[in-house]
Amino acid sequence: MSEPTSQQATADRTRVAVIYGGKADEHSISCITAATFLRALDPERFEPVLIGIMKDGAWITDGADPLDWDLAHGLPQVERVEGSRDVVLNIGQGSDGFWACGSDGTLASLGHIDVVIPALHGPYGEDGTIQGLFEMMGVPYVGCGVLASAACMDKHYTKVLLDAAGIPVAPGITIDTRRFDSSDSFGADGEAFLGLVDEAGLAYPLFVKPSRAGSSFGVTKVERVNDPEALAAAVYEASLHDWRVLIEQGIDAREIECGVIRPKPTDSARASLPGEVVLDKREDGDDQFYDFDSKYMDSQASHTEIPPKLSDELIERVRDTAVRAFNAVDGTGLSRVDTFVTAEGDVLVNEINTFPGCTSISLFPKAWEATGIPFPDMVTLLIEGALNH
Repeated sequence: MSEPTSQQATADRTRVAVIYGGKADEHSISCITAATFLRALDPERFEPVLIGIMKDGAWITDGADPLDWDLAHGLPQVERVEGSRDVVLNIGQGSDGFWACGSDGTLASLGHIDVVIPALHGPYGEDGTIQGLFEMMGVPYVGCGVLASAACMDKHYTKVLLDAAGIPVAPGITIDTRRFDSSDSFGADGEAFLGLVDEAGLAYPLFVKPSRAGSSFGVTKVERVNDPEALAAAVYEASLHDWRVLIEQGIDAREIECGVIRPKPTDSARASLPGEVVLDKREDGDDQFYDFDSKYMDSQASHTEIPPKLSDELIERVRDTAVRAFNAVDGTGLSRVDTFVTAEGDVLVNEINTFPGCTSISLFPKAWEATGIPFPDMVTLLIEGALNH
């Protein structure tokens, strides 16, 4: 391998590495989120450095332009194109440790990286792993730290932390599926699962979900009471994504989401106006919940109302609960806190997304726009906060 060569860094703009793609199921949504952030970067102040992570985990630069991607034309993914180079990290060099390796083995510096936007969703991106890498390198990054990222990626531990902070969550149980025989898709364990549900006193319908997955991957709604086959099938589906599986009692409530930010650790967390996810096809008789297609692919499946049709008092209670939840997990940077609001006015936290999806139909940018912070200003605020960490 030849000696590294350096490329000239731009002195008058902050150099922002935008990392996207990844090994998780949400790979394509990460690509779109990255494009949204890139469009929001002030070109007078920021110089983007694009790093894509392929589905097999390889890091590349000089790939396809994320600005050409659009969910309306299918699910994009990071792939090599002519001229793509592998990205090589020298951890000991910190912010100067980002290199590109040419086909002939020549290393070229990607220049000094001032800050990273890890626009990644799900495992290996939103779960504290890449955050730990940047902590080791001493590279500033946008978003929650290692603890908050790891805890919020794991729905079981999110609930443990929130419960300890006195914040209501949906009743449920957690199953370690490694204790059961998956060779028959847990067919022989349905009665055992039913017993655990009955022992916990959970009411139907049930939602069965992997503890560490996002975008509703592996989630099944079980409505038939005392149906061991249906429950076993749901647990098996979730186990394909994670051995730790949650069985939660369905909550008859409206799903209200709230953006929360803390640009600098010394800032007080603040919440956006909340928004409601309205599942339009329910009115047509469809048995629908907020799954991957509803969130990202089918613009006719749902829409958001910001603010939701709630009393001012209840809206403020949702915002307060979102901030309390963000504080309970030691959140920094940005998150989206998803809550359930019941007809009786109870507010429960469903989950916390530490790097929320930002597509054309995503709530986080829309909610802050409605609150008075356009997304370009939000991105600048988050970058400045990370640089002043």
